[in-house]
Amino acid sequence: MGEQEQQRRFLGMPVNWDWQNWTKGFWNSEDRRLFPPKRVGIGWTINVYELLRRMGLKQ
Repeated sequence: MGEQEQQRRFLGMPVNWDWQNWTKGFWNSEDRRLFPPKRVGIGWTINVYELLRRMGLKQ
């Protein structure tokens, strides 16, 4: 399943139940989005790796 593939939605928010990859939502060096859809649950999460990259602390 591709990262940019269309997400299921509930009240306009992304919905996902990917328990096998749940940590990739908040630490994913391959995704340049700061707020990717959650891997488990409804809504978005913050990609801490991307935040640190934008702050100049990661490459």
